[in-house]
Amino acid sequence: MIKTKKRMFEFDSLLNSVNEYFPMYQVLDETGKVVNTDLMPNLSNEELVDLMERLVWGRTYDKRVTLLNRQGQLGNYAPSGGQEASQLASQYALEKGDYLLPTYRDLPPLIQHGMPLKQAFLWYKGHMDGNNFPADFAAMPAQVIIGAQYTQAAGVALGFKKRGRKNVVMTYIGDGGTSQGDFYEGINFAGAFNAPAIFIVQNNLFGISTPRYKQTKAKTLAQKAIAAGIPGIQVDGMDPLAIYTAVKEARKYAIAGNGPVLIETMTFRYGPHTMSDDPKRYRGQELVAEWEKRDCLIRMRNYLSEKGLWSDEKENEVIEATKIQIKDALAEVANAEPQKISEFLKIMYEEAPQNIQEQIKIYEEKERA
Repeated sequence: MIKTKKRMFEFDSLLNSVNEYFPMYQVLDETGKVVNTDLMPNLSNEELVDLMERLVWGRTYDKRVTLLNRQGQLGNYAPSGGQEASQLASQYALEKGDYLLPTYRDLPPLIQHGMPLKQAFLWYKGHMDGNNFPADFAAMPAQVIIGAQYTQAAGVALGFKKRGRKNVVMTYIGDGGTSQGDFYEGINFAGAFNAPAIFIVQNNLFGISTPRYKQTKAKTLAQKAIAAGIPGIQVDGMDPLAIYTAVKEARKYAIAGNGPVLIETMTFRYGPHTMSDDPKRYRGQELVAEWEKRDCLIRMRNYLSEKGLWSDEKENEVIEATKIQIKDALAEVANAEPQKISEFLKIMYEEAPQNIQEQIKIYEEKERA
């Protein structure tokens, strides 16, 4: 009888056991029924309705801004429809003074954090006032460079720790961004210094048009936290209550001095990556339909209606109010001071070199003409 030589290392076992350690946490199932009472957040009826209003606002905002882009009234837009729970329930769990570092897709949570809608529209138009935040606003402008906000978040969080502030820093990234160097550098730095940061990975399955399984072999993105020595969990990204609980608990953990937490939210964007690509070229309608059944609005609508807290009339009121809010903001944008090239040049340097000073004069003369 031939003896089979025993393997020295159980490589396959190591890989196959990953899923056991990263279950997907959920409170509401696809029909809005509570499936895990242990994770139910301590929200009053008023707060539950407030959260639902924000989700409806987010969906209405996405539809209107998409339309405004198509009409040429705003610049390029990264749709957020489908990701409202991941974005807005996570922001809802923050407290006063907590700092937000969004990506170009996360203007909805940035607006709910306090950014005026007019300023968001200026940002879409490429107007520099869209990035001109008051010093006391606890957020940075939406980041376009993939992953850069993760290293910035680690730095801001370390600053909070050094100053003894009892606040956290929260930032977002997409699934494709977790293959960028800045992603690992950010979570590693924050972990090494026990900085109070919450890193959200919004896994919407596609990095632009590349499926997640083609850009990383990792079974989950939450497990990438382990390499940095910090906890990582995976949450149903279409479940607002599960996301709220996860961020709230991560906040407590970070504030207590334990360091950062990474949260992977399993979500989906219904629209294209940006308005310049065609998602039908890289994903089928069957996949979209499958995720539409998991929609956060369906879950919360059913859950709140069952409790007698929501109705079609209430939802329509929120939709109409949001449309008016957007219309008013557009009117404000129309009255905004036009951008001047000379102003761009003036803010490039603390002391402008001779050639830039000459260009400033040239453009000022043109702008006066």
